[in-house]
Amino acid sequence: MARNTVSRSLHDLGLSAWFGGTLANAVSLNPAAAAADDASASGAVANTGWDRWTPVNAAAIGAHLIGSIGQLQGNAGRLHAQKGVGSMALAKTGLTVAALGLTAYSRVLGRQVSEHTAVPVESGTKPATSTPPAVAAAQSKLRMLQWAVPAVTGALVVISAFAGEQERPSEVHRGLAKRVIG
Repeated sequence: MARNTVSRSLHDLGLSAWFGGTLANAVSLNPAAAAADDASASGAVANTGWDRWTPVNAAAIGAHLIGSIGQLQGNAGRLHAQKGVGSMALAKTGLTVAALGLTAYSRVLGRQVSEHTAVPVESGTKPATSTPPAVAAAQSKLRMLQWAVPAVTGALVVISAFAGEQERPSEVHRGLAKRVIG
């Protein structure tokens, strides 16, 4: 089996940044915005933070996707020969598509909020009574999505660990035997 250090690194570093960055922003940035001096400053703080994170997140996602393609290519033989690898890859692909969809939808909503740079809010995902209705609606959706993205990317971390376990020689032999025996 050939080494796939570059693709594995891109896959893992991209996924860890995607997961960790969105989790950190949900845990710290959004609530910390409430500590600003006034409601308009809270919106500006949250919007600035998320707008700065967006290009880094895009690069992380791109690295993860490039690494994922490299991993699929590097493990093509195992995908076909080792029982369980194909279904794991399908599950992982499904989670990746879900994470991409959630992230894209979050960005669309985030843009709606950040168009109003200094909009009054209580925190990054909690509108104030004076928040414009369209922004308040976007924030309400973002309140759920801020946890959905790290949950799905966290599940990707777990299934990636499982995929690594499938590469152990004992697992490869067992999977090949199960494929042959049926």
